Amino acid sequence: MSDASRASGPILRLQDVKRGFGAGATRIEVILGASLEVARGEMVAMIGPSGSGKSTLLHICGLLEPAEAGRIEIAGHDAAAMSESERTAVRRMTIGFVYQYHHLLPEFSALENIVIPQMIAGTRRRVAEARARELLGQVGLSQRERHRPAELSGGEQQRVAIARALANKPALLLADEPTGNLDPHTAGDVFALLARLVHELGLAALIATHNLDLAARMDRIITIRDGELGRA
Repeated sequence: MSDASRASGPILRLQDVKRGFGAGATRIEVILGASLEVARGEMVAMIGPSGSGKSTLLHICGLLEPAEAGRIEIAGHDAAAMSESERTAVRRMTIGFVYQYHHLLPEFSALENIVIPQMIAGTRRRVAEARARELLGQVGLSQRERHRPAELSGGEQQRVAIARALANKPALLLADEPTGNLDPHTAGDVFALLARLVHELGLAALIATHNLDLAARMDRIITIRDGELGRA
């Protein structure tokens, strides 16, 4: 799905989503009837203690794990009605992922790390390189395009990871502790960049974080505890 195919309603909608693991006496209920909407241009913080289900819920939203019950809509499309190839296409083109650790490919340059997901999606190399340079400019790293991840600082690595997440022009951005490995000053800078891009590009963003100061700077905060969502 591309920019032109985005629906007019919320980009992300969950209705009574449930997820557990195991069976019988060993079963653990992780998500108990989660309902949530995230609109374009909205940055939503998700906070909760370790083990509360934040990462599981993000994986469900990103179509990386199935829900056992409930409805998941991404840009107006029902996830349950998608074939596996359609789910893969949505993950590739409609959802961008940013993790606590950057997961950049160490043998490739910053530019190449942003080019590769575009080429996997079918973009011609010349077009992909132009898009990658545009994004590196947006994250303030135009002069670092030929540097490999090991030659970049932690903050620079995460900026490249953000640019990579935006490479295929997603509608939904999912982030799991995106500043968790950074010192407070760098974390603040990276968050400010992320917030600016979310609002400028009109993305819907759901961001799991332990950092309450950063959460307070987002548009809305939801809590997850004992498998249930609430408002902070």
